[in-house]
Amino acid sequence: MKKLLASLLTASILGLNISPVFAFEQYSKFKDISSGYWAKSAIESVVCDDIMTTDQNGKFNPESPITRVEFVGSLLKVLNNDKCDYSCKNQYTDVSKSDSFYDNIMRSDCLGLVYGYPDKTFKPNRAILRSECVSVISHITKDTVSDLGIIKNFKDGDSIPAWSKKEYAKTLTYGIYVNHPDEYMLEPNRELTRAEAAVIFAQLRAKLACVKPQYVGEPKTEVSETVLGLEHLSVVKDSPNNEVKITNLRKVISKGNVIVVAFDEKFWSKCQKAGDIVNFSVPEALYTDEGTLLFPSGTKIVAEVTRIEKPRKFNKNARVHLLYKSVVFPDGSCCELCGRPYTKDYTLKEGPWMTFWKLFLSTVTLGSVGAGAGVGFAFIPNPAKLGVGFAIGIPVGCTVGLVVGLLTPGLHYKAKKGEQVMVILLDDASIQNK
Repeated sequence: MKKLLASLLTASILGLNISPVFAFEQYSKFKDISSGYWAKSAIESVVCDDIMTTDQNGKFNPESPITRVEFVGSLLKVLNNDKCDYSCKNQYTDVSKSDSFYDNIMRSDCLGLVYGYPDKTFKPNRAILRSECVSVISHITKDTVSDLGIIKNFKDGDSIPAWSKKEYAKTLTYGIYVNHPDEYMLEPNRELTRAEAAVIFAQLRAKLACVKPQYVGEPKTEVSETVLGLEHLSVVKDSPNNEVKITNLRKVISKGNVIVVAFDEKFWSKCQKAGDIVNFSVPEALYTDEGTLLFPSGTKIVAEVTRIEKPRKFNKNARVHLLYKSVVFPDGSCCELCGRPYTKDYTLKEGPWMTFWKLFLSTVTLGSVGAGAGVGFAFIPNPAKLGVGFAIGIPVGCTVGLVVGLLTPGLHYKAKKGEQVMVILLDDASIQNK
């Protein structure tokens, strides 16, 4: 009996002193872009439109310099000329037909976008400078009257060489420039980073009307969509819908389908708030019943915390409201997704077993305390009444513990890394064919 009491008291002490602390990392659609990163919106835009790409690990590398050949490839896409024919002869000694970037450099040369060097080299892997970027943008945009005085708004305006002041004034007038991290500095001699390039490309794409017509290709011809078949997704047998429409352009997962995702990191509702980003992963590649790949392994599902209902008295557990917003594929491309947790009230909360163990622990803890108190009160005046102390203390303590457990607030929601949840689609999800 004494051993049993000792065990119960030990469990009670441990239970009362456990204070788990979890660290949460909030991030965007890319592994190395935080939710508050200054160029996040531009990066997501150019990657989703295949103007720029991530590496094989899903990283964008925003602070790395962009090379000349990377700049050319993205610029051609912005201008709708990444597939245009060319007839230029290769004049560069450091570019050969076997290079993966050969076609893009030839296209750039024929169009007159980015020029090589006097020594007949292109230096494809050299980082492009901010001033070189400005020169290109100025060269391809329509001529306009620009007030050179606009340069004086920047602290380093006097450091811009006289020969390029007109180019800077022109791009500043058009609003196609970057001035990060200091909004009053242009830093013309610094290497252009990939994040800065993303901002430039996003600005340029929004202002294609400012580009000289000879540099802009024809928009890609719209291909008519043809339905190839109707397939099915049986992740959850009782899901409201299981249809997936397959066309020549995309795969459409119909509203009402249910998919399974897993937490990328530990989650604790006590440490979260509305607006936080929570990332999930697809546990394994997701195929239709007929064998069509929808989500490859490594696909991320990005969700946002829209509301958290805190635990309330009378054992009401916390409820986490999540809105699943987008899918990010391993190659960095993405698509929209609208979904909620597939539960009775579309929220995540602790299940009845966790509530039971909370009540059990409360009952055992105070039962142990009651037993100890009863023994003490009985033993001091009369050691012979030790059994009476147990008989009275344990029931009273357990009853008080159960009542306290029922009246106190419920549990916060916790999830382990890799813990799976079901998500129901509130709208069709369209995945473009690649």
